[in-house]
Amino acid sequence: MSFVITVYVPAGIVMASDSRQSITIEGAAPDGKPLTKIETVSSDFVYKTFLLERQKVGINSFGESLLGKIPTESHIKRFSEEVLDDADDVTTIPSKLTEFFRKDFPKADTAFHIAGFKSIERKSTPYVFCCHVGKNEIERKNVATNTENIVYGATWGGQADIIASLLLPIPGQPKPPILWDAMTIQDAIDFAIYAVRTTIDTMRFQARPKNVGGPVDVLLISPDKLPRWIQIKEFRGEMARSV
Repeated sequence: MSFVITVYVPAGIVMASDSRQSITIEGAAPDGKPLTKIETVSSDFVYKTFLLERQKVGINSFGESLLGKIPTESHIKRFSEEVLDDADDVTTIPSKLTEFFRKDFPKADTAFHIAGFKSIERKSTPYVFCCHVGKNEIERKNVATNTENIVYGATWGGQADIIASLLLPIPGQPKPPILWDAMTIQDAIDFAIYAVRTTIDTMRFQARPKNVGGPVDVLLISPDKLPRWIQIKEFRGEMARSV
């Protein structure tokens, strides 16, 4: 499981994710009877937020992450190399990405946020899509229902029950609103990290599988600058030890 979030405010788009990969191990006894399934953490160093540098588009992945026993990161790299060209942008990538995964994994419970800007009549227009492979669904998230009017806010995916319980109203218990239209880029970055970190820290104390964790990666996409990583985990060797 994962937790990813995409925050879209007037000055830009922030995408963030955790780094944990959980797997369920299944087996059978010598007599053929199934053994109890075991859910375990296989890694705390999985990339779930990606930058397509040529197209200046960000991707968050969540849901089923090992397709054909290969991590999503490898599939995304192959997609970028084999399918995309310089003419692609944030409006063409959602359908191409969905079709790419559906070709080999039509029932995959895998989903993506795809975000970026496109210049339309000399104006940088933000696009935030949510795509689901198995459902063959593509939905634009940053427009008002049945219109093309831009709205601001946040969309998340994966293990979302914790952040939803904090932010979404429930009948009879309204919650103070978040003023997304007035939110600055730094506040959007802080909010994205808060959402991932709060999910990780809350799950730590709950009696439940700890399937969100590890470092938090954060990508910033701006309309007037190149996308850049605010923070991203890096490969490292053995730390020097004093003798």
